[in-house]
Amino acid sequence: MAVEISASEARRIALTAQGFNGLDRDGTASLAKLRQTIFRLGLLQIDSVNVLVRAHYLPLFSRLGGYDRSLLDKIMVERPRRFFEYWGHEASLLPVDCQPLLRWRMERARAGKGVWGRLEPFATTRRSEADALLERIANEGALASSDIAGAATEKGMWVWSEAKHALEWLFWAGLVASTHRRGSFERVYDLPERVLPRKVLEVPTPAPVDAQRQLLALAARALGIATAADLRDYYRLPATDLAEPLRQLVEDGTLTPVKVRGWPQQAYLHASAKAGRKLAGAALLSPFDPLIWHRPRTERLFDFRYRLEIYTPQHKREHGYYVLPFLLDGALVARVDLKADRHKGTLVVQQASLEPGAPAHAVEALLTELRRMAAWLELPNVDASLVEEMGRQAPMNG
Repeated sequence: MAVEISASEARRIALTAQGFNGLDRDGTASLAKLRQTIFRLGLLQIDSVNVLVRAHYLPLFSRLGGYDRSLLDKIMVERPRRFFEYWGHEASLLPVDCQPLLRWRMERARAGKGVWGRLEPFATTRRSEADALLERIANEGALASSDIAGAATEKGMWVWSEAKHALEWLFWAGLVASTHRRGSFERVYDLPERVLPRKVLEVPTPAPVDAQRQLLALAARALGIATAADLRDYYRLPATDLAEPLRQLVEDGTLTPVKVRGWPQQAYLHASAKAGRKLAGAALLSPFDPLIWHRPRTERLFDFRYRLEIYTPQHKREHGYYVLPFLLDGALVARVDLKADRHKGTLVVQQASLEPGAPAHAVEALLTELRRMAAWLELPNVDASLVEEMGRQAPMNG
């Protein structure tokens, strides 16, 4: 019979695994501390939306406080590489040791499998075009799609969108790697041997089931406690590939099946997971934070229904465009739609709401966290009038 634990204990385990238990957010994180946190999480999701700040910066702020963002910029390009960009949980910054574990995804992409529909022809009917582009990168060095688009009218072979699609297929197939981002967050591509450490490229390619088992183990360590769907979502593993590596992890003791009261699904506890003793602390969470990016898990853990409404027409949005949940003492107690108005030097709260049962100190704690974020983003002003008004009007628990 599976061990049974309470929902509150499961929440403490999840928060501890994600680095939220006993927060020390003094904003003095070193390069080594940033690296350690990324290793702990297993990846940082990358997203182009910049209404507040790029998505990969925020999870580190949530856990460490107002660190120097240039340190993360350095981590993304430092040599020798400790991290690289690839498809983990969507586009992600990952430890380079994960590269061999993702070669099965690259090999499937080379066969046109698992890629976006517009990319598939470059694995089949348009492979010669992709090969020609790959040869150009080999001869000329690192290129971005805009470099190729500049020559499109003269050569008649490429237009920007076609060049971008070909490059993205080469990237997905592991035939090129992202060396850095430039300008408006544009990927620059080069040959893997000119980006990744030789010792990583020389690691023998594991069988897909072995690689996926290791990825599931990394996901389980980062989540602490999770359902099979939670584990699969972390690195976006195919559902059809899940059963065998999951069985193996249970068999070798890495995972223990447990029953969480109130969860209808089977849960799995990682061997290193611990329930932290305290849940004190506050943090604003990116929509792409690994604590909350799998929305069914967020609802299960926190009784908090959360949807990103970027692609929802404005008049249909319930909470706003870029909404950050507010974590306070182990609970999600509010949400704020934030925008960095860089021209005016202001962090703007465009919409705000408290969750039912939010504690009396939630508004003041949120205002403190907004000021902390504004200072980190080098915005001298905070327009939080909506939060202040919310505090005057909303009934709260003592």
